Amino acid sequence: MHPDVAAFLHADSNTWSYVASDPATREAAIIDPVLDFDAKSGRTGTTSAQALLDHVQAHALDVRWLLETHAHADHLTAAHWLKQHLPRATLAIGAGIRTVQATFRPLFNADFAIDGSQFDRLFADGDRFALGDIPARVIAVPGHTPDSIAYLIGDALFTGDSLFLPDGGSARCDFPGGDAAQLYRSIQRLFAELPDATRVFVCHDYGPGGRALAHETTIGAQRRDNIHLRGGVDEAAFVATRTTRDATLPVPALLLPALQVNLRGGALPAPEDNGVRYLKIPLDAL
Repeated sequence: MHPDVAAFLHADSNTWSYVASDPATREAAIIDPVLDFDAKSGRTGTTSAQALLDHVQAHALDVRWLLETHAHADHLTAAHWLKQHLPRATLAIGAGIRTVQATFRPLFNADFAIDGSQFDRLFADGDRFALGDIPARVIAVPGHTPDSIAYLIGDALFTGDSLFLPDGGSARCDFPGGDAAQLYRSIQRLFAELPDATRVFVCHDYGPGGRALAHETTIGAQRRDNIHLRGGVDEAAFVATRTTRDATLPVPALLLPALQVNLRGGALPAPEDNGVRYLKIPLDAL
């Protein structure tokens, strides 16, 4: 079955968010929404999230799911803000979020729960749900992070950061809990289980070589052309390529503020006694 998919680019973080919907019943899911954040001023904004709401309202969609592919390190999620405007929606993420919360809570010396209770639903590999008449399935794709999952909604696969477009390759695996060998196996599972015609929607694109930014490919194109996987690359070669590249990558600019929000399901820290909310910057800890 073929859901309608609308893509929205958050240019500051090169993040693609999506609204997937069943054209028959109008039931919909919002996937990986972004909360605007200016690190220089510490100001948050909802312009990007409002664009998703405007689309939903303009097309009379009934949003039943707010889906996170993982706890992102390069942008803040708008899921909590959207949930306040979409009370029928269930906020969901992979059950591995508990591992990520337990890993990072000591870094921030924070008091948020590490049982995933900030989310309405913790998905396990193989869990099923639906958008109206369109069946959907959760596929665990750990490797980039322990909580990484992909959503197969009809013929549309939302991969999070595990795969980029074929000329962009794959996701970094050098965060705590990341594992390049595990990512290789996750991607090979997608190749083995899904037909070539499966539409693939990525979470990021950076326009390698100066090409225009794009968001959609197919499993067949990934299998044939992905620069980190084409030509029958084996696990050892993939791990070597991924590890070498990861050693050259800087820490994501928003990693520290993003995790403090995203591990809370998008909720901002509670105000302190002066009415101001604060994010912590641990010094000399990474």
